[in-house]
Amino acid sequence: MMIEVLGPGCARCIKTAEILQRAGEELGLEHGEDFYVSKVQDLNRIASWGVMVTPAVIIDGVLKMSGRVPSVDRAKEWLSALKKAE
Repeated sequence: MMIEVLGPGCARCIKTAEILQRAGEELGLEHGEDFYVSKVQDLNRIASWGVMVTPAVIIDGVLKMSGRVPSVDRAKEWLSALKKAE
């Protein structure tokens, strides 16, 4: 599962990546094997998603959230739904 955090590297973007990492670990997923969190700072790539406000979260090519930091529980919902679908 590929998780991308879009943003310029601000504190909110870093926090979002940390939350997604933590959510995966709390679900018993193995980073690098079951999921991977990538920070995307390229402004052209961010714009290609139509994202105007960061951070934004993309999981397996689907935009999940933009403009706010997700809670750990919300991130776990996303990841567990994808885990069940596999």
